[in-house]
Amino acid sequence: MPLERLILLRHGKAEERAPSGKDFDRALAPRGHEEAREAGRRLAEAGLVPDLALVSPARRAIQTWEEVAAALPQTVLEQAPALYNASPATLLEAVECADAASVILVGHNPGIHALAAHLLAQGQAGSTVGRLIARGSFPTATAAVFRFEAGKPVCEAVFSPREEAGA
Repeated sequence: MPLERLILLRHGKAEERAPSGKDFDRALAPRGHEEAREAGRRLAEAGLVPDLALVSPARRAIQTWEEVAAALPQTVLEQAPALYNASPATLLEAVECADAASVILVGHNPGIHALAAHLLAQGQAGSTVGRLIARGSFPTATAAVFRFEAGKPVCEAVFSPREEAGA
């Protein structure tokens, strides 16, 4: 099944340290829960309801998806261990192997930002390109939405809890 739409979502703001001391175990901070709920609301309001959610198994990514899923209950969840702190190539490979027309990928920086920049460079976008790349990062709970036309990614929108952005 050819990919029609990809949503890249960075997890919400996480606590600085987990009680275990492991990065993998870091939970969302209260602000992160709010950011994730807002991301889900905005995606649903825009009619951007993916078929499949590929989610890193890290605690903060799972918690982000749980908040987003409240607004997108029909989306099927698939935890993908390879997504934890993955490279852009690994992220893209996971998406390409998915059997869904529309996918949301919930993961981490720097991979999410690098993949967004790669897709932007491959396709078409307006002023979103400059803002996204100029940031040097991909803020927590930011979603970049790409649709694919003739195999080329086109950035449809960028939703960030800290600013209004659109393509």
